[in-house]
Amino acid sequence: MELNYKDILTTFMVLFAVIDIIGNIPIIIDLRKKAGHIQSEKASIIAGFILITFLFIGEQLLSIIGLDVHSFAIAGSLVIFFIALEMILGINIYKDEKSPINATVFPLAFPLIAGPGSLTTLLSLKAAFSNANIIVAIIVNIIVIYIVLKASSKIEKVIGENGIGIIRKIFGVILLAISIKLFTSNIKFLL
Repeated sequence: MELNYKDILTTFMVLFAVIDIIGNIPIIIDLRKKAGHIQSEKASIIAGFILITFLFIGEQLLSIIGLDVHSFAIAGSLVIFFIALEMILGINIYKDEKSPINATVFPLAFPLIAGPGSLTTLLSLKAAFSNANIIVAIIVNIIVIYIVLKASSKIEKVIGENGIGIIRKIFGVILLAISIKLFTSNIKFLL
């Protein structure tokens, strides 16, 4: 199977827009503050593994456990909805546990990076592009994600506390809108 650079670029751009790692910077900074530390390498590798695995067995895996893509997307949209509410209102919805949380896997690798939007997008891309091109696009996205995760403290220093607060509220509203769009575009298939 031959790689097509135009297809790789197209699938990269689609996934990059859906994952929206740049838009998630305020969430990443917030998670780092709550957890104390985020393992950038681990989050990137786990997210990449989830994305590539879902590319091959996503529909079968969901059907085995009795779910369809739309139910999966709705569940993920609700998680994103509550994260957005935390950002906008400045409240904690998720209960803090006695032991320090590890935000590396949940909610960073899943559902923020490899979430319902990106996973359902993969199933759509699979219908139009070859797996090899999609895999290369996923790997390039994971490299970009890793760089952003590593640089999040530097980005925070440049933007400052007030800047982070403003960006956090703005992206909270955007994330809320994304969760509602994801919910409404999938609920009609279940009704």
